[in-house]
Amino acid sequence: MTAYLNALGLNCALGMDIASVSRALSAADTCGLRAQPGWVPQRVLPVAAVPGELPQVPAALRAQGTRNNRLLLQAALQIDVQIHQAIARFGPSRIAVVLGTSTSGIDEASRGIAGYLQDREFPDDYDYRQQELGAPAAFLADLYHLSGPAHVISTACTSSARALMTARRLLAMDLCDAVLCGGVDSLCRLTLNGFTALEAVSAERCNPFSLNRNGINIGEAAALFLMTREPASVALLGAGASSDAHHISAPEPGGRGALQAMRKALAQADLTPEQIGYLNLHGTATQHNDAMESRAVAELFAAGVPCSSTKPLTGHTLGAAGALEAAFCWLSLQPGATLPPHVWDAVIDPQLPALDFVLPGQTLKGPRNLMSNSFAFGGNNVSLILGASR
Repeated sequence: MTAYLNALGLNCALGMDIASVSRALSAADTCGLRAQPGWVPQRVLPVAAVPGELPQVPAALRAQGTRNNRLLLQAALQIDVQIHQAIARFGPSRIAVVLGTSTSGIDEASRGIAGYLQDREFPDDYDYRQQELGAPAAFLADLYHLSGPAHVISTACTSSARALMTARRLLAMDLCDAVLCGGVDSLCRLTLNGFTALEAVSAERCNPFSLNRNGINIGEAAALFLMTREPASVALLGAGASSDAHHISAPEPGGRGALQAMRKALAQADLTPEQIGYLNLHGTATQHNDAMESRAVAELFAAGVPCSSTKPLTGHTLGAAGALEAAFCWLSLQPGATLPPHVWDAVIDPQLPALDFVLPGQTLKGPRNLMSNSFAFGGNNVSLILGASR
């Protein structure tokens, strides 16, 4: 079954809507990645924050008013007309919500707990439900009064890629007629301090696949698709997943799990590697990820494939990354679009296989099928293939 991506709302460090994100993406604009103090004690780190004012949640849902949900709301409002059209056509019980997140409302919850430890009572705006991982799906279902399946997937950096896979499966099983699917993650101190403890955070703009790469930057984003069986210009053609379980935080060095996920996606889409016109790399700029991914890509795409990591532009948006980078593929399939350029210092690491990195202004010249990789802790790997409708 082919699943179509009928509408898209998104925000990230590149902008607050499709038009602004598309312009900044094409221009390789890294201005959204800015050094800020206060996230990690005694450190000033680059973070990629969404650059504008977010809408407030409706008064009736005030208890769900986390930054994570406000990011999600801002994305949803961009496709509000299409969502209401789907509700009118299919009914609220036939529309599902499947999202990925890793932060949910944990930043607000941590502030609430800190207040309790100091004052022996919780602040007025604290609500335990904010920190539940399922909170974004519950919020979106409550916002639109939907009664179809609604849940969140939290598999670290593959969360929202898996959400798109799951949405396609729900449609194939006829459990719904439309799915609001994607991902959302907000900047929070817990995440930044956690990755700092792993010595994985760079004090400079990340530098994927360079000899000089030294870690990630953290960002925030929301990307929300309306997926249905109704034909649209872009389809989710295939998805593949694997779990190599090599290590709790380090990837399998040879790229075995990554390769398996990419091959599964190609098989589901009934495509060969030569039929992929662009690959959005996971490309975190850590030593281990880039080494593993470059080996897997070089093995699968023996003839080469135009590719890039977009994380120097958006930061690593963690639970939102899979959906956000699928959104970049969606944008790249629009008329007149250019491919996301690879931003780095161009210092080649001789230990890595050479890849065909996209240059600014480069357009899609090969097949109109695009792949996006997401890899996560625990050896959790997902590869998606988006393509122009056949």
